[in-house]
Amino acid sequence: MSKAEYWQRGEVIDFTNNTGAKIDANEIVVFGKRLGVAGTPIEVGETGSLHVFGVFEMPKAASEAITEGATVYYDATAGAITATAGDITAGYATEAAAAADTTVKVKLLG
Repeated sequence: MSKAEYWQRGEVIDFTNNTGAKIDANEIVVFGKRLGVAGTPIEVGETGSLHVFGVFEMPKAASEAITEGATVYYDATAGAITATAGDITAGYATEAAAAADTTVKVKLLG
């Protein structure tokens, strides 16, 4: 039978920065098809903390309303959350955001 060894709780995971640039604290980080938020600055080649659970206020795409509970996506090119389906599912909006709003609160998927 296969066994697993407990490693960590999982709200925050270890993340090694292989992006080629320093990651600042609170910076949105794409890893694979997932999204996280850096808990601390992470220098290139170093390992730091990446939040993958929780609610974060994030930049929202301009001129787009997002309804409460809507599945939201991260547009890496624009660096913003959108309601338009894309490659990186961020989570869901915990509050509605009007088209004029510049941010939206997002519950990360984990």
